[in-house]
Amino acid sequence: MNKMILKRFDEIGKDILKIESTRHKKTRHNGRYTYEYVDNDIFIQWKVQVKDLIVNLTNAKSEYYKEFIQIENQDNSTNYTKFIGLKGIFLAFNNDYINGYLSSIKTLIQAEVFETQLEQAKELLDSSYTLASAVIAGVVLETGIREICIREEIAHGKLDKMNADLAKKGIYNKLQQKQITALADIRNSAAHGKDNEFTKEDVQKMIRDIEDFLAKYLDDA
Repeated sequence: MNKMILKRFDEIGKDILKIESTRHKKTRHNGRYTYEYVDNDIFIQWKVQVKDLIVNLTNAKSEYYKEFIQIENQDNSTNYTKFIGLKGIFLAFNNDYINGYLSSIKTLIQAEVFETQLEQAKELLDSSYTLASAVIAGVVLETGIREICIREEIAHGKLDKMNADLAKKGIYNKLQQKQITALADIRNSAAHGKDNEFTKEDVQKMIRDIEDFLAKYLDDA
């Protein structure tokens, strides 16, 4: 489990007490009703941090994010009422991360995104847009490599560096590392418009190999 992420959860969790310490009452509607509030500046800062953490660890399509936005946009609610709701989401989110549930959620979401992008690559290839197809497939590959690095707590960098670091840590073997390098070479050639350095069949195989790679190494996350 990523120590930096755990530290971030802890920092945001401690800010809950800071916000709760600013809780106060205001009387409105000619003194007839009393409502509770918290310091709005501190609350907004905390809210942005929680939202950013949710998006980074899951996706804007996740139920956590949807519920967060729904509470954030509630009309006729004081910021204290919203804070109580968002605090509940954060605490549930924190608990799910500690118990390992978020990795599977993110994997499912990411798999859907990757599948859509690779389908686009296939459609482009069928329409003879070989360069564009190879570039999109290459982006999926690099994003997948980056996701594995996050899971394994390996620093981000250029694709070659991440690929080497993953092989060095034993996440996959040297043969897989060489295959990733070959796939990246096709992407680089396509990005520079060098369509004479690969064929349509090479890109077809590239897409298949990326699908197999993601299924093997990301589905285990």
